[in-house]
Amino acid sequence: MVDQWDIRRNNGDVMMIDDKPRCGWMGDDEPMLRYHDEEWGVAVHEDRKWFEYIVLDGFQAGLSWKTVLHKRESFRKVFHDFDPGTVACMPDKEIEMASRNPAIIRNRLNIRAAIDNAMAFLNLQEKHGSFDTYIWSFTDGKVIHNAWKKLKELPASTPLSDAVSKALKAEGFSFVGSTICYAFLQAGGVVNDHLVHCFRHKELMDDWFI
Repeated sequence: MVDQWDIRRNNGDVMMIDDKPRCGWMGDDEPMLRYHDEEWGVAVHEDRKWFEYIVLDGFQAGLSWKTVLHKRESFRKVFHDFDPGTVACMPDKEIEMASRNPAIIRNRLNIRAAIDNAMAFLNLQEKHGSFDTYIWSFTDGKVIHNAWKKLKELPASTPLSDAVSKALKAEGFSFVGSTICYAFLQAGGVVNDHLVHCFRHKELMDDWFI
């Protein structure tokens, strides 16, 4: 359990667990630890995974990522393992059931947006071959490796996320403001925003150059 680990904080920016420095934003929560160590910032090249991040980050608006992460498996069940083709065809009965399901975040606007975004996602796939090809084209297929030392340095949005947000909205997506777009760009590894002192920062750089 988390409370059995050796946890030392450095002004909240870096957290030491098992003699490895990590970004302090994950706190002392096991699912957040696994997400930080195994997933956040790892380059994604699967369309279904991209759709999952778009859905989950859309629901995060105004909430903590921890809240969304702890409901992730319930979201997975409600949204058919994040298969955009199935989500796009969810009938009204399922939508109503989702809006009453306490296991997820019951926001009708977010639920409707997830379904509309599934339709937009499918249309974009048809136009560009895959969402993955489309999203990586914004950086010419390259990861942006930042070198932040403190959590307060991490931006909420950037000119890149502004451009992605504008483009997705033009493609019919909703709930894809610049801050939400930056969140899924970080999650999907287009941007490496692990702090330079975090052990994952160097690992992700090394993985990219293998």
